[in-house]
Amino acid sequence: MSSTWQTIAIKDLGRVVTGRTPSSNNPEHFGSSYPFITPSDIALDNRHIETERYVSEEGKEALERILLPKGAVCFVCIGATIGKICMTSRPSFTNQQINSVVVDEAKYDSRFAFYALSQQGGNAKSLAGGAATPIINKSAFSEIEIEAPDLPAQCKIAGILSAYDDLIENNLRRIKILEEMAQSLYREWFIHFRFPGHDSAGFADSALGQIPKGWEVRTIEELVKRIPVGKKYDQKTANKTGAVPIFDQGKAGVIGYHDDQPGVDASETEPVIVFANHTCYQRLIHYPFSAIQNVLPFLPNPLLLRNIYWLHYATNGRLVLNDYKGHWPEFAALLVIVPPAEVCQRFGAFVAPLSLEILKLKRAVEILRRTRDLLLPKLLSGH
Repeated sequence: MSSTWQTIAIKDLGRVVTGRTPSSNNPEHFGSSYPFITPSDIALDNRHIETERYVSEEGKEALERILLPKGAVCFVCIGATIGKICMTSRPSFTNQQINSVVVDEAKYDSRFAFYALSQQGGNAKSLAGGAATPIINKSAFSEIEIEAPDLPAQCKIAGILSAYDDLIENNLRRIKILEEMAQSLYREWFIHFRFPGHDSAGFADSALGQIPKGWEVRTIEELVKRIPVGKKYDQKTANKTGAVPIFDQGKAGVIGYHDDQPGVDASETEPVIVFANHTCYQRLIHYPFSAIQNVLPFLPNPLLLRNIYWLHYATNGRLVLNDYKGHWPEFAALLVIVPPAEVCQRFGAFVAPLSLEILKLKRAVEILRRTRDLLLPKLLSGH
């Protein structure tokens, strides 16, 4: 290691702040002004994130002492997700499961601190011990050591790695825009009934209220055909690398890889929908894959054939996790307003190119992440 590098503790980087959740006695402390970061908001490798909840201006006044500025580094310090990390993109708050570092920018680059801390998950977990719910308190977190060069070198390293993350985040923003375009079109045509030719369409009563004439109401079970998943995998049989991804029931989707025959032969021209039986996550997959138990692939029912893109948007998000159990029977019984096949086909013709562009961007993101992750330990080693 270069002689310009030195060992420092996290507390030397700047001010360490432990978050806090606003009291349930003050619901007005939640609002829309300041992101409220929790471990579940933090993806495993995303530098900046979107949060589900926000703190109000009233909440900000009550929690002013622990308000984090833009550029603070947030590190999960409790539970199975110890080591998950992000940076604030604007003034924010966190809950008590997160310790954050407000970096002294006169001495250290906050982006470098983020990348250095991203490599400390293993060290942090060893400090948490073997408790049923491992936890790292503020004092122990503050003493974790990292290696750091002088500030110009920090900035150079951070600049190289940030270039990859900037491209990743740009692609993720484009993905979000494309997904919102597809969702917006679905709502316009099939929720608000402003589909092509709607001006001349009459309406009729149904079990779900008035719907355009010629449309009908069906259960999801009538619309889909379950297909076999082939050999089922699990955490023990999944590899870190391989040709075939293995989907699990989590939000991230992929649990690992293998190099055997895929269980499902999806493709760009013939995608497959999968439903996670316990978590209710649903995704449309355009490439061969395998799955763990309770990941349930399906296609349109050939006896009531509708475009698969329409089917995905008509069924996705209809059911959310309400208990950790098998949700398929409940999901299959839900009612769906079903347009004529030609309307669904026209929707699919609009959405298929968007979906394939999303797939292209996701593949680019994966390449960028792999390249960044190969560079990161080398750059942080001082060589």
